[in-house]
Amino acid sequence: MRVLFAGAPGIGHLFPLVPLARALRGLGHEVAVASMDGGEAVVASGLPFLPLAPGVDWRTEIRKAGRDLRPDLLRRVVASNAADREAFVPLAALVNTVVADATVELAARWRPDLVVYEYLFPAALLAATSLGVPAVQHDLGVARTPALRALMLTEMADAFARHGVGRLPQDAATLDLCPPSMAAGGQRYGWPMRPVAYSGEGELPLSLPSPARRPRVAVTLGTVAPKLDGLSRIERVVEAAARVDADFVLATGDLDLGALGPLPANVRPYGWVPWRALLDTCTAAVHHGGSGTALGALDAGVPQLLLPDGSDRFVTADAVRDRGAGLSATAAEVDADLLNHLLTDPALRRAAREVRTEIATLPAPASLEPRLTALASRTVPAGQRS
Repeated sequence: MRVLFAGAPGIGHLFPLVPLARALRGLGHEVAVASMDGGEAVVASGLPFLPLAPGVDWRTEIRKAGRDLRPDLLRRVVASNAADREAFVPLAALVNTVVADATVELAARWRPDLVVYEYLFPAALLAATSLGVPAVQHDLGVARTPALRALMLTEMADAFARHGVGRLPQDAATLDLCPPSMAAGGQRYGWPMRPVAYSGEGELPLSLPSPARRPRVAVTLGTVAPKLDGLSRIERVVEAAARVDADFVLATGDLDLGALGPLPANVRPYGWVPWRALLDTCTAAVHHGGSGTALGALDAGVPQLLLPDGSDRFVTADAVRDRGAGLSATAAEVDADLLNHLLTDPALRRAAREVRTEIATLPAPASLEPRLTALASRTVPAGQRS
């Protein structure tokens, strides 16, 4: 079986696809990952990368689509930092429309038997449908996507029609990574799959002993937001950490922290550190609310403090807070008392461990191989293509 994975060009969108792709490859199937410029980071996983629409930048095209076609939506996206998903996903759909032809052409050359795509990249669904092969939507976390999917497909109706698809796909085979107890309103759908964390290759530095000698807190604010919004949230965490009896590990990639000045003795920057491996040595985590980052902390069973700033990160933060497995706050609310609460509250620790146990019972990616193989043996009904 040949399986084409596809997603928007960001670590938070492509890395969650890696565990299933690797599992299928390990079972003897041929896999590849397709994305736009910026998706090359997935190459480090050892998976083949297929670039599509070279020179087309995801963020530039979103702004262009908003400016030229839907200024009303762009205003809402800017005002909410993309937290208004009902405004953001139609703009993302317009970018999918821009690369629709390139995606169809790539799929036609590679000839997959099955397409697996994350929900912000339905151009891959279009490619699969136009070729008459099944597609599976791979969700990324706790966000519930059926209504957002419908918005995107409606926006892309002309692109589907242009490629001979006269009726938009109504039902979606979906892989749902959300722990059941954290699904908003109990909304479960599709095929449950265990969220296996992938945060890149490499080992923890030797200077981070495991187990830690005293409480340790993992801190990250993602790969994008600090470069756009500055260091204000990290600065608040660092200032508060100086008054807490614990060690804080700043897993901040290539972010320049020089503007923070001298750091407290209990705060150490480590650049890039494999997040999930780091969590196994930690008592708690502080982060931006990225879905993969939060699922990694839940899988590790550690309480987490989420500092959401936009996109779907408020959805994730609310779900973690409502489950009792962590806290959600603004940067202005971060102080030593809040960090001590995170480290010492037994209810937070208990709930986090409950979710860890729940995640462990979900089907592993490799266990879905028979269902995916059976699906790949089907053809899409002709009436759905024209």
